[in-house]
Amino acid sequence: MGAVAKRQHFFDARSCDLAGIEASYWLGNPEEAMRTKTQHMRIILLYIALLASTVTSFGASNPVHSPGEKIQAVAEDGARGVEKRFPSRREESPIYLTATNMSIATGQPSLVLMSSGSTHIPVWSLSGSTAGQSVAGLVTGLPSGCAAVKVEIVVTTTDAATSPIYGDVYRVHLSQMVEDAPFTARYFQGNPVRTALPAAPFYSRTIVMESYYEVEPNAPLWVRVQREPRDPANSFTSPTGLAMVKVTPLDALAKPHVVQQASGYNSWPMIQAIGEKLVCVYSRGTSHTIGEDARAVYARTSADNGKTWTTEMVVANTSGYGEVPVGKGLDSTGAMLLWVRRVGSESIHDLYRTTDGVTFALVATPKLAVTPVQITDIFAVPTVGLMALWFAGNYADDGPSHSWGTLTSSDNGATWTQTTIESGLTKPQWPTEPSAVHLGDGKILVVGRSELGDTSSTRSQFQMVSSDYGATWTRAQTNIGDVLLSTPSLILDAETGLLSNYYYQRGRGGILRRRVVNPDSVFGNPLNWRASEAVATGSQIMLDAGNVNTTTIRDTHYVAFYSGEAPDTAILVSVLPAPTVGNSLFSPTRPGGPRK
Repeated sequence: MGAVAKRQHFFDARSCDLAGIEASYWLGNPEEAMRTKTQHMRIILLYIALLASTVTSFGASNPVHSPGEKIQAVAEDGARGVEKRFPSRREESPIYLTATNMSIATGQPSLVLMSSGSTHIPVWSLSGSTAGQSVAGLVTGLPSGCAAVKVEIVVTTTDAATSPIYGDVYRVHLSQMVEDAPFTARYFQGNPVRTALPAAPFYSRTIVMESYYEVEPNAPLWVRVQREPRDPANSFTSPTGLAMVKVTPLDALAKPHVVQQASGYNSWPMIQAIGEKLVCVYSRGTSHTIGEDARAVYARTSADNGKTWTTEMVVANTSGYGEVPVGKGLDSTGAMLLWVRRVGSESIHDLYRTTDGVTFALVATPKLAVTPVQITDIFAVPTVGLMALWFAGNYADDGPSHSWGTLTSSDNGATWTQTTIESGLTKPQWPTEPSAVHLGDGKILVVGRSELGDTSSTRSQFQMVSSDYGATWTRAQTNIGDVLLSTPSLILDAETGLLSNYYYQRGRGGILRRRVVNPDSVFGNPLNWRASEAVATGSQIMLDAGNVNTTTIRDTHYVAFYSGEAPDTAILVSVLPAPTVGNSLFSPTRPGGPRK
């Protein structure tokens, strides 16, 4: 690439009164570049060279494969270096929409050339200050066997001020033209996706906009990409260039195992491994409510990796109270501990213990100065003993009345000490239903659910970290925005040091998602979580699915959630291979490599 100082600043005359000053950031002459079909083909070849991608003809049935495609895909994928394909998961060759395959959908974006030296790439200039600019295109020729697609975009900038200290935000809109139905029937508005800008001009970014959108393979797919300059996370006000959209056909995801699907509202599961045995605890009532006397807590066990489960047995069913499991873990002897929230004339938390998942004994009912909404999973912290997180308040936006903190026990759960970390929080500041892991050396990483329901990037998971065994904490929001009342659950794999964050995207998505990172890469940078991958699907009815909880046996993850439609929902468990080190990007000798 030529030096920035040598660039010429001019733009398509057609966009002069539309893009104004923004267009001056883009270089070249698109009128001349589009003059002949031969020149257009040269542009396509330049995409291949510059973006290291495979170009599939628009709607083509015979895609062209590039020898470097697999290597580049791993380097650019949101789950870089940690992906391990599921046995039933297969990706087809991607279909690409270049800038010239797309047209204006809303607002007044400009189709211009990004040029440096003899390289000229057409891009759509999207404003960093003017809202409502988007472009769209149609994707045809999806393979007949595909069940879903992953949608990514390639963006770049020529601005010399580009830096990772700035971020921008994009959103994708998807729909399909299905016979005998309006094209709005399959409309999906994606979540805002925020990423950091590159360190220098002309560097491209591949951004995962949606990792799993279910499709009808014989219907055209409408893709609209919009920049969101009014999103609070957008701090880069200069224009950026959309060079390409990448649509990858996907096979269907593996179906989860059924733990319980008897009549009733089966919900809010907790899952824990005791040695080689899985214990799944859940509650059942008549609807999505806790404080009903009909709601009780039940358990089943599995000795064959979740394929079959023993007969249901009662854990807790106190007269006058509704009960639900809210947290679990292991004590120092390897026995399972279980928090049960009891709601009736008062709100109480009972702690149970079991060595076999069949017989549960009440261990403690701590009297706490601050009454929690929930006490969550229990984990071990050296020099401290057992630790759990709690949060208190209510789900209404009634001012600064929310709090969270820790509970610690030095006697295997017989007694607990409550510490408030933050109080007087407003609902937007309030992390709920947190999940935590001890990373070693006194470092604890926690992710928490957001109770916001808006559509901006402010609706993202929280991250809280401590470097002194939980004595002091810092809290910030992450870039994990494909969430809607999504309860997270973390697994830290001892062998690889990789951290998996599982959560269920409620509502229109209806997707169980996973993000995998090296914890060192996000501990001090909560905006550095890699893109999500879909691992299972469930009900899209807003509150009738979700609440993920996880456990692990050796190199396998077990992810429990519930799904269905009121008044009947089921308890499900997805069985997934733990992510593994996929390439040298996660070499132990490189920054961000696996923990030792």
